[in-house]
Amino acid sequence: MNIKIALSLLQTGSVHANLKQPFKLASGRLSPVYVDCRRLISFPKLREQITAQFAQITKRQIGLKNIDVIAGGETAGIPFAAFLAQKLKKPMIYVRKEPKGHGLTSAGSRQIEGVLKDKQKVLLVEDLITDGGSKLVFKQGIEVAGGILKHCLCVFEYACEKANLKEAREKLSSHGITLHSLVTWDDLLDIALAQKYFTQKEYTQVLNFLKDPAGWQKKLTSLQV
Repeated sequence: MNIKIALSLLQTGSVHANLKQPFKLASGRLSPVYVDCRRLISFPKLREQITAQFAQITKRQIGLKNIDVIAGGETAGIPFAAFLAQKLKKPMIYVRKEPKGHGLTSAGSRQIEGVLKDKQKVLLVEDLITDGGSKLVFKQGIEVAGGILKHCLCVFEYACEKANLKEAREKLSSHGITLHSLVTWDDLLDIALAQKYFTQKEYTQVLNFLKDPAGWQKKLTSLQV
């Protein structure tokens, strides 16, 4: 199924490669490729496949008894969390990137929308994870509100065995969060090349970027000077 979803990312135009005008990622890095999982919510069949896979992971790898509430991260994680919460018949909340400055201001409530009770076990659902930094912001918000976060689901993870890239997984693990993803670059790169969504040059440049993002950006900058 991860191969099917990887192919669907390409077929829906959710993956873009541009060697001349790199993209700026949420982490601030420049990248020759951009994955836009927000587009996926517009495709009902694919949406169902993703939700079914999330539900299977939740039941088999995490355990329904270990999850009280499904949380979506602002903003792209919210629809995926909603789809999963509906399928599993679980309560849902969403987590802001930062506390709002108006409305109710009771301690721990301003970053969470919805009902989260003390000591409830939360499953965070996201569309995409690059370096994992924003997920730690969500973890803090959940914990300040009294929740417990030990698992995170995402559609696409910036991880690649070929490039020895597992930054997000290691970062989240060091903070007590287990990451579960449907698709990684290992799935996507080979399919993109085989199906001619990437040229050989694009494939090579993306792999070089994944191996050394800082070095790739430094080399790009030196060529532009």
